Amino acid sequence: MARLLFVHAHPDDETLANGIAIAHHVREGHEVHVLTATLGEEGEVIPADLAHLELPAGQPRPDDVADPLADVRRGELACAMKTLGVTSSRFLPGDWRDSGMAGSPASRHPRAFAAAPVEVVGAAVAGVVRELAPDVVVTYDEHGGYAHPDHIQVHRAVVSGVGSLAAGERPRLFATVTPRSWAQQDRQMCLESSIEGCTTLGLDDPFPPSVVPDAQVTHEVVDQSCIETQAEALRCHRTQVTVHDGHYYALSNDIVAVLSGREGFAEIDAATGGLIAAHETSRQRLSV
Repeated sequence: MARLLFVHAHPDDETLANGIAIAHHVREGHEVHVLTATLGEEGEVIPADLAHLELPAGQPRPDDVADPLADVRRGELACAMKTLGVTSSRFLPGDWRDSGMAGSPASRHPRAFAAAPVEVVGAAVAGVVRELAPDVVVTYDEHGGYAHPDHIQVHRAVVSGVGSLAAGERPRLFATVTPRSWAQQDRQMCLESSIEGCTTLGLDDPFPPSVVPDAQVTHEVVDQSCIETQAEALRCHRTQVTVHDGHYYALSNDIVAVLSGREGFAEIDAATGGLIAAHETSRQRLSV
């Protein structure tokens, strides 16, 4: 039995990025733990009936004023974790807050997660890793998947925290990345779908930085039988995600994406934070 820890920035990131890997390893009988850095207080709210939870654009929330969205997203995460069947889910020790996108008012909040000293956040991550003793830790690449400041900070903190551990305590460290061929196939599926009210990106539109050449992806989880579980967990995150026809979803930007039943990974060098070059031509299972 393997023990895996998935580290993410906000509620919903874990299901969007790793819902297949989480559900697959739970079904295989492995221990699966999820660590979340913030409550996602700056998330853009989709349902009209919950719009009151979101601050008007450009208005920072004073530090002494409650974040009503925080409690809602805490509940959404709990729902998703129950659906996925994880062994445990917890928030990173500390009092950090969703930083929003770079340059936003939230990025200047005194508790903005992205502005916290990396060594302090890394020490908090190291404490959780010591306690859980996972074999594998999964997080973002150095670009944070799509360059969100909190995602980048999570990557830095995980690399710092794992790197600070004694050699015998260090788990294998992986980033979630997508082979370019998969990303192209997924986008083609979206182009062939007919999701009303959504925008579909073209094959020539840019991909996020987490889409990498196929050869850089050294590990994978492919299990289409877990798509329904991932979709159900995404429905828990209703403030942030709309699930369409079971196999498609959209965020607040209404750009359609597909649930393909597969996730790719590359091992991270804990000393540098970079991806370790592939030495084999075929991909391995993530928990190996």
